[in-house]
Amino acid sequence: MTGTIINVVGILAGGLIGLLLKKGIPDHINAAIMRTEGLAIAIIALNGVIASMFSVTETGRLTDSGGLLLLVSLVLGCLAGELLCIETAIENFGNRIEQRFKASGFARGFISASLVFCIGAMSIIGALNDGLTGDSSILIIKATLDFTTAIVLAAALGAGVMFAAVPVLLLQGGISLLAGSLSAVLAGALLDHICMVGYALVLCIGLNFLFDLKIKVANLLPALLVPIGYQLFF
Repeated sequence: MTGTIINVVGILAGGLIGLLLKKGIPDHINAAIMRTEGLAIAIIALNGVIASMFSVTETGRLTDSGGLLLLVSLVLGCLAGELLCIETAIENFGNRIEQRFKASGFARGFISASLVFCIGAMSIIGALNDGLTGDSSILIIKATLDFTTAIVLAAALGAGVMFAAVPVLLLQGGISLLAGSLSAVLAGALLDHICMVGYALVLCIGLNFLFDLKIKVANLLPALLVPIGYQLFF
């Protein structure tokens, strides 16, 4: 779990620096940073979706797969999330934190940062390598990227970004500890499909930042389970 611990420390350190910078940033500059960060996140997420869906055949032709699965995953995930009121539950928890510690925007910062930091092939493959071989190089690279992202997000969204280190610890640490059992499962088409859906959720975050939309990304989280069910069923 060495790589995961380094990743968590990077998020906490970046978040702390971002909070310190937040105090001296005027509101109009903060809004501009949010839009710019949204653009960057949207481009990265779109690239992730395309990379997960498209492949090049031996003849050099570009083929795609998983488009229908992506649609079904998002629709079923949205339905389940709306019925379970996931976003509302997280917001209520965040509101209690905000009232107790006077940390405005906690819920938005926590949800957005958690998805950005947790979703992606680097999280899964890096944690598997760390658990199986002790090679933390991928997660160390991810820690560097997350450190920089945490600075920008925390400067814009506040302390909730730092708490995103908790799901990173649980997800990546759990994968590392169970790497022997999960290495044969979290690979190939399933990994591509999970990343495809995950990056689609991250794209929603980018759109929220860029256009100040109100897409309830937390309510889409069950969509990540649909590719797993599809793989088990077929």
